[in-house]
Amino acid sequence: MSDKKEKKAKRFVIKEEQDLGMGAVRIIVDTVTGVNYLGSGISPGITPLLDSSGNVVIDKITDK
Repeated sequence: MSDKKEKKAKRFVIKEEQDLGMGAVRIIVDTVTGVNYLGSGISPGITPLLDSSGNVVIDKITDK
């Protein structure tokens, strides 16, 4: 067995980040499903990001 660990692609990536003075707000993308989530440094947890029609925002995933 090799001592080298295989480099695994990150499942979640920060797509955008904005500082609002009281903490940062982030849009986090699940690279497997394309679902966008809203998270912050203020409170733990994330929630799905919705568009103006109330639908979950999903990015198109391209094959690598």
